Amino acid sequence: MKKVNKLRMRESIVSYCFLAPALVFFLLFVLVPMIMGAVTSFFNYTMTDFSFVGIDNYIKMFGDKVFQKSLINTIIIVIGSVPIVVGFSLFVASQTYERSAFTRSFFRWVFFLPVVTGTVAVTVVWKWIYDPLSGIMNYILKTGHVIDQNIMWLGDKRYALMAIIIILLTTAVGQPIILYIASMGNIDKSLVEAAEVDGANKFQVFWKIKWPSLLPTTLYIVVITTINSFQCFSLIQLLTSGGPNYSTTTIMYYLYEQAFKQSNYGYANTMGVFLALLIGLISFAQFKLLGNDVEY
Repeated sequence: MKKVNKLRMRESIVSYCFLAPALVFFLLFVLVPMIMGAVTSFFNYTMTDFSFVGIDNYIKMFGDKVFQKSLINTIIIVIGSVPIVVGFSLFVASQTYERSAFTRSFFRWVFFLPVVTGTVAVTVVWKWIYDPLSGIMNYILKTGHVIDQNIMWLGDKRYALMAIIIILLTTAVGQPIILYIASMGNIDKSLVEAAEVDGANKFQVFWKIKWPSLLPTTLYIVVITTINSFQCFSLIQLLTSGGPNYSTTTIMYYLYEQAFKQSNYGYANTMGVFLALLIGLISFAQFKLLGNDVEY
């Protein structure tokens, strides 16, 4: 018995030794910065000052016109991208899954390519597409008589945010399509065949049999896409720098601007705490709305 206990203790020690590097990394680079960010949000933390100000940063944040604009822009990006990503990914996956193995692989490769391509490379391509003088976007629209004169897609506040959302969509649909195609392979084909024999049409088969099986994947895609949309930053930094006139500024970009351009670390951490709480609340609501119907 003592030998068994010693063996188990030795196995436990070895297991914890293997887990130690990941645990130390998580503590030092995730948990500690989170705690420091939450604590310093109550301080006037700059390059020359570190003084306690209580909730003054939060009061300042909600009265900040630029923050209000960035919050609205962020919500527009989330509302405009998440439903389209989920719907388009599900449509493409359902149409692709019934094809041959080669066709499925081809479409998965096509839609996943922007995901594995570097953000800078994607940005350079889209910057050329949106170029007001020689961009292909204006050329196609003018050729189709949709517009009469060139549009400054990234320089006009009426179109800049929409242009960012379009780029975000092209880079966000790859992973959901892969996940949906994989999830469709787990659907019980005997149930589908039985429903078709009983006279169910394609929509009834999808809604009554396929959709319940796809709900866990849908829940994951909705939550992850929402979080990624709230954290939209690199495209804005590389293409518009929040302009024109803050029309593309998001919370993440405004946070970056306050922290690394103006050295207002306390105020930036305040926005970080707010964004974390907002994402947490929305994710919780999504789990409550969609999670009740999920069957694992």
